[in-house]
Amino acid sequence: MSGSGSGQQDVDIDLGGLFRAVWDRRVKVLLATACVTALAFGAAKMIAPDYQSETRVLIESREPEFSGPNQSSQAGADRVFDESGILSQVQVLRSADLIKQVARNMKLYELKEFDPSAAPSALSDLLVMLGLKKNPLEMPPEERVLKEFNDKLQVYQVEKSRVIAIAFTSKNRQLAAAIPNEMAKVFLTLQSGAKLDTNSEATRWLEPEIANLREKVRDAEAKVAAYRSSSDLLPTGETENFATRQLTDISTELTRVRGERANAEARAAGVRSALASGRAADTITDVVGSQMIQRLKETEANLQGQVADLSTTLLDGHPRLKALKSQLEGIRGQIRSETRKILASLENEAKVGELREQQLVQQLNALKAQSAQAGEEEVGLRALEREATAQRQLLETYLARYREATSRTVENATPADARVISSAVVPTSASFPKVLPITIVAALATFLLSCVVIMLGELFSGRALRPVSATGERLAPVRPRPALAATATDISIGAADTQPEVAPVTEDDDAVELLPAAQIPAADTDTVEAAAEPDFSIEAVAEHLRATGVRVAISVSPGGDEGSTATVMLARLLAEDDIKVVLIDLTGSACPTRLMARSPQLPGITNLLAGEVPFTDTIHADRFSDAHVIPQGDADPRQAMRGIERLKMIIDALTNAYDLVLVECGPADEMAVEKIAGRDGAEIILSAPSVSDERIVEVLTGFGAAGYRDIVLMTGQAADPEYPDRDAA
Repeated sequence: MSGSGSGQQDVDIDLGGLFRAVWDRRVKVLLATACVTALAFGAAKMIAPDYQSETRVLIESREPEFSGPNQSSQAGADRVFDESGILSQVQVLRSADLIKQVARNMKLYELKEFDPSAAPSALSDLLVMLGLKKNPLEMPPEERVLKEFNDKLQVYQVEKSRVIAIAFTSKNRQLAAAIPNEMAKVFLTLQSGAKLDTNSEATRWLEPEIANLREKVRDAEAKVAAYRSSSDLLPTGETENFATRQLTDISTELTRVRGERANAEARAAGVRSALASGRAADTITDVVGSQMIQRLKETEANLQGQVADLSTTLLDGHPRLKALKSQLEGIRGQIRSETRKILASLENEAKVGELREQQLVQQLNALKAQSAQAGEEEVGLRALEREATAQRQLLETYLARYREATSRTVENATPADARVISSAVVPTSASFPKVLPITIVAALATFLLSCVVIMLGELFSGRALRPVSATGERLAPVRPRPALAATATDISIGAADTQPEVAPVTEDDDAVELLPAAQIPAADTDTVEAAAEPDFSIEAVAEHLRATGVRVAISVSPGGDEGSTATVMLARLLAEDDIKVVLIDLTGSACPTRLMARSPQLPGITNLLAGEVPFTDTIHADRFSDAHVIPQGDADPRQAMRGIERLKMIIDALTNAYDLVLVECGPADEMAVEKIAGRDGAEIILSAPSVSDERIVEVLTGFGAAGYRDIVLMTGQAADPEYPDRDAA
């Protein structure tokens, strides 16, 4: 929580104060918790306990072995065992007829638990007299038992299985176990009886139908034989005669010839079109497949290679180059000549196909006249055959079903497609109420609610709020860290006995402000004296980046690899403080890649800019820290520079996943930095270990002239890149 700058001081929540407030009122909290716990325990003990028991039934096929499986029975079993079939069996178990049968078997209507309205209370009688409630005695006893039974019954399918659970709740332990077992028994009896009745009815209906179908099949087959003999229709297959078979063969051959002719014409047209349009011959399949063309192409490629090699050392007018180019033109002329020969061959192939097609058409017309008469006679034959086939198939189906139904009409031959896998047992403990869980939940809820109420009171009263400094930090000591100079016009790097002074930047419009690396308290004289000495170390820059929450930082290293090594140290230092940081290597020497990447051949920023690899393949872990690095990569730099405008989008995407994106540019100038990050939104770091003061002032002047106002100077000494172990780095 914070206030604005207009007279209000920033505040923050004092977590320690909140917990102290709860501790100060601990007696009240414990008393309230103890009271509610006692009330919950007493109420749970006073409630009459309910007992629950459960029977589980597995739905499965229980066909006898002697009956033999067939397609129809298998399809029926599949319908029973799918999701909707299991749910249908659940509804059967909850059906009114099954529940009434269980109630009659166990005489539940005699128990008061299942018919409480048989002895109504005075309040119930009053409500009935006033017309506010329907008289329950007007309902039949079975209906009243059915309503109470359904309230205590739970039937559900066990998830991802064919098991149905039957759970029943009762005040009586014995009934809680007996009723689910009785329901399972009645369910299995009903299932078995229904299957037996179905088989008996099917047997009685199939007997006269089979006798009638046998006579119809005999008459239909006799008619087919007589018609075939009188019409002289010689069969060559199950559905063809001789004339039809010959006509089919000619038609098939004609179709094939027409296809081959069309293919040849299309190929010739493709070659002709390519020659007319001047398209390269190596794009045509027929030309490419020619061995002669392949050899000429190889010769052409060799000549082109020789011309390309000699062009690098000889002028175009050199006799050797002229000779090679003349040979190249001759080879290309031969390729065109061979292509025309291929075209002529394809045209001849198309003409041959056309002649063959004409011959086949003549034969086809002659056969059509011969088969016309046979076709007319065959119409009557096929009608007789269809009738005979239909009668025969129906007879075979009825016979199979009759045999199956007859085998299942005996007792115990059709067991129910279900069996009990878990019988209900007499429960030993009540299902409700659970005294111990209820008591524990009530105690925890009361304790937490009391703590929350106390904390909210402290927050609303303002006692749990404490002020913070104007910079947004809590008023508490921080690690001492010397501050950087305010502006470049009065900057002094170190004392006179350590480092020489930096010459001031005299252009007021181009003055560069060096941002402070850390805030320090002014509590004692030693700290104030330390603040007079600017600290441009790597630790100070890391502290500055953490304090300001910078998302993108551009590092420029005028000294080359030494400054790049310092940038690597900065990234690793930030990573040790649990800051998610990624370093992009845009240097020409690939110094960060050598120090951080496990291999210099890993894909990196140049591959990403060239579009050769996906984004995630360019991010790699540092060898010695939790930082990540996007190495230089091994793509063509010129091709990568064509996509340099994508770099800003890449950096924006990385800011969504990392706390800090650190771009190391090496000895880049202000114009290159402007192409990478523009003028706003990125922190500029000048990494200049062991760089002369004059060179630093020159670089700062250049950035000031380009419009960059805030520059962070980092002159900490970097480790020798020849020793890339963790301590040296």
